[in-house]
Amino acid sequence: MDLKVYRITGKETISIREYATRADKKLDKADIRDRKMPDNIARMAAFQEKLYAENQHALLIVLQAMDAAGKDGIIRHVMTGLNPQGTRVVSFKVPSSEEKDHDYLWRIVKALPPRGEIGIFNRSHYEDVLVARVHDLVRHSQLPPELVTDKIWDTRYRQIRDFERHLHENGTTVIKIFLHVSKEEQRQRLLDRINQPDKNWKFNAGDIQERRHWDKYMDAYERMMQHTATENAPWYVVPADNKWFARYLVSEIVLNALETIDPQIPSLSPEDQAQLAECRQLLEEEAST
Repeated sequence: MDLKVYRITGKETISIREYATRADKKLDKADIRDRKMPDNIARMAAFQEKLYAENQHALLIVLQAMDAAGKDGIIRHVMTGLNPQGTRVVSFKVPSSEEKDHDYLWRIVKALPPRGEIGIFNRSHYEDVLVARVHDLVRHSQLPPELVTDKIWDTRYRQIRDFERHLHENGTTVIKIFLHVSKEEQRQRLLDRINQPDKNWKFNAGDIQERRHWDKYMDAYERMMQHTATENAPWYVVPADNKWFARYLVSEIVLNALETIDPQIPSLSPEDQAQLAECRQLLEEEAST
C-alpha cells in the first residue's frame, strides 16, 4: 500500500474535508481480513520481539479522532498479536487536579514508552490544541493571564514540534494517526450505541454535545496537522468509515514504522558465547547422569 497518499509531513497545504473517509474500492475485503491482516499482525509481533531484545528504540503510536471513530477497535484488533509485556496503552481523559497543576505535557512525558517497548496513546497531548481550542479552555486554566494571548495556539504547535523532535533525537519513533470518520457514519455509530443494548455502555450523552461543534473540530484538526506534522513525526489521515479498512491501513503504518526502525537481536560477545557453551555442557552432562 502506498502510505504517502495518507501521510502528512508539514510540507503540504491540507484541507481535511478533501480527504476520503471511506475505503479504497480496489481492495478486497475478504483477502485483507483472511490473509493480509493476520500476516501483518504476525510480522508486527516478530518485529516487537526484536525491538524488546535490542532495547534501544521505542515506538509511540498516537491515535486521535472524533468520538465513535474506532480508536478502541484499532487497539483491540490491530495490536492483538503484540506481547503485552512490551506494549502499553494509555488513555488520556479530562486532566486531574494534579495534572492541571503542571504544564500540559507533564502527564504525557510520564506515560512515554521506555526503550524496547511500544506505547499507544488513546488521545494525547493533542487534546490541548483540539478540545482546548474548540472550547477555549485556556481562558479558564491556571496559566498566567499574560500567556493566554491570540498566539497561544501557534506557541503550542511549536512546543509540540520541539517535544516530538526531542523524542525522535533520543530514539523514540512517533507516528500520529487521525481516524477520519464522516459525520454521517458517526451518527449511525452513535445510534447503534443507543439502539443495541449490548452497546449501551459505550454511549455518552456528551458525545452529542461535542457533535454540535463538528465544523470547529474539523478546523482545529486541520490546523493542528498542518502545524505539527513533520518528516520525523508525520500525521496519517486514515479513512475510518469502513472499520476493516482503517484497521488494515493502521497495521500497514505501524509495520512500516517497525521496518524503518529495523531492530536487531543483539549479538553476544565472545565472553557471553563461551558462557553459553559452558552452560550447555553442564545441562547435557546432567542429562547423561
